[in-house]
Amino acid sequence: MQEKDSIKRDPSETMKAPKYMGIPTFMRTPLITRPSEFDIAMIGVPYDGAVSNRPGARHGPREIRNASTMMRSIHHVTRVNPYSLCRIGDAGDVPFENVYDPEAAHQDITQFFSRVHSAGVVALAAGGDHSITLPILRTHASKGPVGLIHIDAHTDTWDGSMGSKFTHGTPFRRAVEEGLLDPKRTVQIGIRGTQNTSEGWDYSHDNGMRVIFIEEFLRLGVQAVIAETRRVVGKGPAYISFDIDGLDPVYAPGTGTPEVGGLTTIDAQALLRGLRGSNLIGADVVEVAPPYDPRGNTALVGATMMYEILCLLAESVAVSKQEKQK
Repeated sequence: MQEKDSIKRDPSETMKAPKYMGIPTFMRTPLITRPSEFDIAMIGVPYDGAVSNRPGARHGPREIRNASTMMRSIHHVTRVNPYSLCRIGDAGDVPFENVYDPEAAHQDITQFFSRVHSAGVVALAAGGDHSITLPILRTHASKGPVGLIHIDAHTDTWDGSMGSKFTHGTPFRRAVEEGLLDPKRTVQIGIRGTQNTSEGWDYSHDNGMRVIFIEEFLRLGVQAVIAETRRVVGKGPAYISFDIDGLDPVYAPGTGTPEVGGLTTIDAQALLRGLRGSNLIGADVVEVAPPYDPRGNTALVGATMMYEILCLLAESVAVSKQEKQK
């Protein structure tokens, strides 16, 4: 009985149980009932009411949870065990009351994340379409604009679509306008794909964002892009937003707006690992749309990128805790 109780309490022990057993939480971590007892909360945001074409990302959090049972404790490259550094759990999904009104749905997201944030907990979100990043960033507004590391095929800085200014193609333009995001501390990596207007590219460039198109990424190489990313973001607080369509669709076909010619999974992992030591305050992985990938590989990729980011956040939180104790 004592052994079973320890498995329930310790995520590292939970991961030693067969992967097909238990409730499929993110990374098989405990369910959070009291946020103040945790350092990092993984949160599902099952919302895709702001997509411009193919829906399906509302199913992302559930399938990422299922796929995340494949994750283990210790990172094979960095040897980081996030669970030995921080108290990590699954806070469940945002409970939506308004799914047919994007602005009202965004308020639901902000309210939920604000409760987590006010408890001093760092959030790692699984979307959901990319519009969810805007209401999450609003929870950090009291401390001023943050930097952004944005991995994506698209800049998501258009002004609007079909009469709405709150779509998955507009979050970072709105975030700049609302004073949530410092465009001069923003880097957008992997941008590509034809467009009917250059509006998004132009807005990012004209407002000082560092846009690294995929051709430049390939020309520079991963290590040089890491160095440039760290230069742009600097030492201030920064947020990571990872759109799964930043990857080539051969690796992640299950997404609403796939663009051929993207990052490989290996490059993406190396890029994230190169951000160790950055002052990270939160992150999300978005646009995993399981209906377009019956094999389930995209959800596994999403879970893997979440684990990579979780390691980064755990180190960042641990450093912050040590500095507060001095």
